Amino acid sequence: MPHGHDAARAVAQVAGVAVDTRHWINGERVTSPDTFTDTSPIDGAPLARISRGGAAEAAAAVDAAHTAFPGWAQTNHTERARILHAIADGIEARIEELAAVETADNGALLRSHRRGVMPRVAHNFRFFADWLLQLRHDDFDTRGHTNHISWDPAGVCALITPWNAPLMLATWKVAPALAAGNTVVLKPAEWSPLTASLLADIAAEAGLPAGVLNVVQGYGHEAGAALVRDPRVARISFTGSVPTARHIAGAAAANLVPVSLELGGKSPLLVFADCDLDLAVDLAVEQFDNAGQVCLAGTRLLVEASIADEFTQRLIARTEALRQGDPRGEATDIGPNIHPAHLTRIDSFVQRALAAGARALTGGGPNTDLGGLYYRPTLLTDVAPDAEIVTEEVFGPVLTLQTFDTEEAAVALANATRFGLAAALATGDQERAHRITGQLVAGTVWVNCFFVRDLRAPFGGSRHSGIGREGGTWSFDFYCDLKNTVTAPKGWLTRG
Repeated sequence: MPHGHDAARAVAQVAGVAVDTRHWINGERVTSPDTFTDTSPIDGAPLARISRGGAAEAAAAVDAAHTAFPGWAQTNHTERARILHAIADGIEARIEELAAVETADNGALLRSHRRGVMPRVAHNFRFFADWLLQLRHDDFDTRGHTNHISWDPAGVCALITPWNAPLMLATWKVAPALAAGNTVVLKPAEWSPLTASLLADIAAEAGLPAGVLNVVQGYGHEAGAALVRDPRVARISFTGSVPTARHIAGAAAANLVPVSLELGGKSPLLVFADCDLDLAVDLAVEQFDNAGQVCLAGTRLLVEASIADEFTQRLIARTEALRQGDPRGEATDIGPNIHPAHLTRIDSFVQRALAAGARALTGGGPNTDLGGLYYRPTLLTDVAPDAEIVTEEVFGPVLTLQTFDTEEAAVALANATRFGLAAALATGDQERAHRITGQLVAGTVWVNCFFVRDLRAPFGGSRHSGIGREGGTWSFDFYCDLKNTVTAPKGWLTRG
């Protein structure tokens, strides 16, 4: 596996930012014999030729992480936290660059990257650095013996991340894994790998020792598969599809490696007649965020029949007023979808639904005025309760609308999929909200709000939406080996 000697040829200019297209392994840039093309969803233009890793690169990265682990694990908490804060400083210094590169790479709104996403990326590091310093469990007594709980670093962590929020979701995993004292091999999605490379530069500049963070680029069935099979890997965290998760879980099972899986959803948004209707429509429109490429999105609108007509009219008007176009434009509300294959997948779902009797109240196909990867925000009705379009994740700007007459019917519809990631409801009745949230199968439920996330809270899904919870202490529970040390009372004699 050659190291890159001609660095200039391995650097791409993306949105005016120099991005190294090689892997980052053991504190060095490393090339591969093969490459793949990374293209922009905005206009289909090629952005860079990316080093295409496989088994050799994955093994080299695990070697580096395995070697670096003892030193990083023994680094005291204060120093670990200091370096993580330095990484956050580096991110904040480059927010404009990171935002511009990520928008070019995955097509999400530039204004969102600038104002929300990249500040959250920095916060991921600050939060887990600070949480590390206050992580503790009160000692407790057992017949005079003291029990002391500690979190020991687990080892090498394989982190495989998706394309819809590349840097935010990567750092959601990288930050707690590093804070816990582990070393990391990050495999970003091949459709949006660029900001992971910039993160490697920022971490190195912040003083993170060589081998503690490694970045291997490539396809999931090559680099990713080799990575999760490596018996030296101690933890695997993956965000992505259910079929891929099954392969990862099988590889992890062979080595008895704990996994954290976040696998998307088909979340409901329940709208009751006693709600603030303006708020309910606002919440529904928000589900088109990031061109519908949000795992938490409440794409199934479940509306009480008595207000369905008025709700629908307002929602159609608001949806048709959304401005679709270049995500770099300040006034743009919806940008492109990520890749031609994904756009085809989205449209195939919609066309099958229409052929089965569904009706498009607005949208229903690609935006032919814009061409490329722009899909019109779509609202479908007249869908059967068991239709594919309401049971399978589309991951695009496509909502379905169903009605109900009773709470019991609303809950039954809400829980009628194999997923259980999130849910939202709009109601003016606090008792009803409490009643219903207790019945919904979901890892997160929002009442009269959406996408409010605090890193102190557990995050994850039920059923096919995933395994495990991360956030706050739950992240350290996953990325560490928990230990209980039991000490006899003072004065007890030991045997000589």
